[in-house]
Amino acid sequence: MPDSNPSGLSDNAAAGIAYITLIPAVLFLILEPFKKSAYVRFHAWQSIFFFVAWAVIDILVGVVQNLVPSTVFLTLTVLQLVGLAIFVVWIFVFVSAFNGKLFKLPIIGGLAERQANR
Repeated sequence: MPDSNPSGLSDNAAAGIAYITLIPAVLFLILEPFKKSAYVRFHAWQSIFFFVAWAVIDILVGVVQNLVPSTVFLTLTVLQLVGLAIFVVWIFVFVSAFNGKLFKLPIIGGLAERQANR
């Protein structure tokens, strides 16, 4: 994987930036020269799938929280632990991308790899 391209932004930096929000991830899939880099495309797709999964998990936890009668402490603790776990995974893939590592998340990584190699 090349260190930089004509834009002055390295592939590692672009891959890491793709995890910040959905906007840069989508932009890197359509802008030259990033759309030609399999490494950047992989991380952009993985970021998109990760944010979608994060939203789905957040919605499911909210639904379960409202449906299951439990103590406020237990509900808040579970919700906070799920949120913390997702945050830790997000930080890990963010840092891995900046360091040039191709870390594939379970399920999401395979989908991203297939999309990046189309």
